[in-house]
Amino acid sequence: MTVSPDLDRRFRETATTMGLVDMGFDVVDSPVGPLFVAASEQGLAAISFDSEPEAQLERLARIAGPRVLRSSRSVAEARRELDQYFSGRRQAFDLTLDLRALPPFTVSVLQELARVPYGETTTYGALAARVGRPRAARAVGTVMNRNRIPIVL
Repeated sequence: MTVSPDLDRRFRETATTMGLVDMGFDVVDSPVGPLFVAASEQGLAAISFDSEPEAQLERLARIAGPRVLRSSRSVAEARRELDQYFSGRRQAFDLTLDLRALPPFTVSVLQELARVPYGETTTYGALAARVGRPRAARAVGTVMNRNRIPIVL
């Protein structure tokens, strides 16, 4: 037995509208390939280049709760800003970010990274110094490696 795609979509959108979704996700087309994008009520939670998002979905369910559903409505704002970014009409993102479950050091590094202007580069050492931990360049590198919101951060 199968459910029609239209009925499935309507149920998912109704659940999103009623606030019954802990985390919504969708796949967004981009010039760099398909992007897995997830967002919660708190904000954008993940962007991934991974074409097999099962591990991402499991991690998000552990963080946000078990109600993780495909929902284009949940990621609509992220999709719009990503489209603007890739078309050259946006250089900075205005999205609220869902950084819950991240350690305070990681949050401080990502917040500082967001302050680096478009087109500029910085080093792990410089970011470490900017968050008050000048000897933590390697730890900053680890944060960058595990950044779950690339492109935006």
